[in-house]
Amino acid sequence: MKHLCFFVGVLLLASSVKSQTQLFTNPYPKTISVSGQAEMEIVPNEIYVQVDLKEFKKKGEEKVELARITKEFLQNCRSVGIADSAISIASMEGINSNDWWRKSKKDPTLLAGVSYQILFNDVSKMEKLIETLNEDATANFQIVKVWHTNMTQFKRQLKIKAIKAAKEKAEYLAQAVGEGIGSAVTITENEPHMLSPFAQYQYSYSNAIVTNDKTSGNNDLVNFKKIKLEFSVSVVYALR
Repeated sequence: MKHLCFFVGVLLLASSVKSQTQLFTNPYPKTISVSGQAEMEIVPNEIYVQVDLKEFKKKGEEKVELARITKEFLQNCRSVGIADSAISIASMEGINSNDWWRKSKKDPTLLAGVSYQILFNDVSKMEKLIETLNEDATANFQIVKVWHTNMTQFKRQLKIKAIKAAKEKAEYLAQAVGEGIGSAVTITENEPHMLSPFAQYQYSYSNAIVTNDKTSGNNDLVNFKKIKLEFSVSVVYALR
């Protein structure tokens, strides 16, 4: 009876070892790791601009209040065809502070300011707005972001191209050593890279307006570069 129990125990142990060996057997003993890259250039159709306005005071004159400046600015925006929905307040300076109001009464040189963000869908309206800006009230004008409304779709197309490029690379590399590729074992997305250059010519104000150079006939100062998207993927294929 003892010999029988010992024999059964040996069989169970052997079965367990065999089961564990089968469990950790690599189903893909031969693989190839490749990467695929793809890039795309997109013309932006959304241009986000920040305009910083500030109160000002000329020598011998009273300070021009922010309420008057903002009213004039918003009227100018409407006059060039910019919808109210495309304009939002980015930040305000010295507006809601009681301490500031008390100090400003004692020191008239303290100036309040407000920053607006405007969404443009074309460059022409932006240039028209620039021509209407009050050079004394405009502290800064800069492009803060460019984008495209179909960005998600473009990224998807780019990822598919990168996957196809990886597969093509795996096929010719495997063929070079007399092999073929089987199923994809793993697919790893790498972090996408986006170059979103702003305008080639940035309009910037330090209480001074930049106007078009009419003498040279160049009235198109803004030359937007394309948004460049780059995406890479790492894929492991089985060899067969």
